[in-house]
Amino acid sequence: MRVRAGCLFTAGLLTAVGCAGDGGGPAAQGAPASPAPSRASQASKAPAAEQRPALRWSSCPAPNPQEGAPARPPGNDWECATLRAPLDYAHPDRGTLDIAMIRARATDPAHRIGSLVFNFGGPGGSGVATLPAFADDYRDLRKRYDLVSFDPRGVGRSAGVTCLDDKELDAYYAAGATPRTAEEQKALIGRVEQYARGCEKHSGNVLPHVGTADAARDMDLMRQALGDDKLHYFGVSYGTELGGVYAHLFPRRVGRAVFDAVVDPTADPEEGALGQARGFELALGNYLTACAATHDNCPTEQQIVALLDRLGKNPVPGGDGRMLTQSLATTGIAQSLYSKDFWDYLTEGLEDAENGDGKILMALGDAMNGRGQDGRYSTLQASLTAISCADYAQRYTAAEVADKVPAFRRVSPVFGDFMAWSLTQCTGWPVKGAWQRPDVGAKGAAPVLVVGNTGDPATPYEGARRMARALGDGVGIEMTYRGQGHGAYDSGNPCVKRAVDGYLLDGTVPGRGTVCS
Repeated sequence: MRVRAGCLFTAGLLTAVGCAGDGGGPAAQGAPASPAPSRASQASKAPAAEQRPALRWSSCPAPNPQEGAPARPPGNDWECATLRAPLDYAHPDRGTLDIAMIRARATDPAHRIGSLVFNFGGPGGSGVATLPAFADDYRDLRKRYDLVSFDPRGVGRSAGVTCLDDKELDAYYAAGATPRTAEEQKALIGRVEQYARGCEKHSGNVLPHVGTADAARDMDLMRQALGDDKLHYFGVSYGTELGGVYAHLFPRRVGRAVFDAVVDPTADPEEGALGQARGFELALGNYLTACAATHDNCPTEQQIVALLDRLGKNPVPGGDGRMLTQSLATTGIAQSLYSKDFWDYLTEGLEDAENGDGKILMALGDAMNGRGQDGRYSTLQASLTAISCADYAQRYTAAEVADKVPAFRRVSPVFGDFMAWSLTQCTGWPVKGAWQRPDVGAKGAAPVLVVGNTGDPATPYEGARRMARALGDGVGIEMTYRGQGHGAYDSGNPCVKRAVDGYLLDGTVPGRGTVCS
């Protein structure tokens, strides 16, 4: 579980809980974190001349379970294409990999700027699924940009990583993720290693080639194929890390770029997981305060901890013959903290679970894990693990994590154990990681607008300042949104929208230190 780099928007969530969604961060076990010169430096070798690979745009195929997508919005706005990229950029003669892309053309072509490429996070989120689901949020940007997104390599239609079948994944995500005894620790590590063996069996040929540096190279091929001299880019959550790596590798090719819900590029896996535990604890406190002011059935944090302890021993029915376990409930609570829109569902879900009905928390947990209502899983979490473990070299033993648990628990009684044990994610992984931390230094790049949200649970606010500094003087332009939830632009805050749109549409860089409330 790369909770650290967190999240994306999952369009089916609110349908699952009885309305209509956002999701993405913690899964079930493991977290990651950078430079490592081998694969990253190989990937930075730019071609001598622009390749202008061909794209053939046509009507999009129907969504499939790998994408984790509902039906696309009606109409003929969306076109799809496939970008052919080298499987291994260090050895481009060793085969190719197809990258699935989607776009909607600019509605004011006379004033078109170019293409605006989106990555919504994960790592592991399908842009082919997500962009159409949330395109209305970007309708003003679409006036002058073709809106473009893609499934990064190892995700969805782009050779999406698979590890276990759907029934096996049901059991994997339901299993205990916060072991208290040596026997339980051994069982957890055994499950993680079995998962890794499944990934190698089903997707072993792509596992060495799904890292962030490879995806950044794909984005530069995309830029060329789209006919743009510069890459105009909108990255959300992990998409900010991908954007930072792109800016490092290709600083002179950065156009107008926005990073929202910003990953801290200076954090190693332990620091990142601890930061997320702190971020989710902050978001939980904000939820509890708001709930107490407006409802009379709000729990306390102590009651939530007690509920999770009980579910660890005695799960409750979650619908369709499945049981809501402690792991699924914790994942569901975390999912609900990504947006204030989910807070009422969290209140209802916690009350129902206390009374023996786990359906709402189960639906929330399923959304986080990429499980559709038909019981089929997208590649979301398998891709997240594969990309994280291809990127980060750190590997943690059970004994090392056990020593760290008390510090995590002090930061968050609800999420601490869960986040600490997520550090075992890459145990037994068949591919070595590329770096200790990503290098995002981008001297000479155009300004990048870096937007941090003070109440963000998954990418804590401090990461925005560190990203802006790491990008370099005159490149990272930090801006603050004093709000709740994961990200700022989708919050509907008019100040944030004016600043972001002003930069992307008119090139107006907000003043350094701009604050929106």
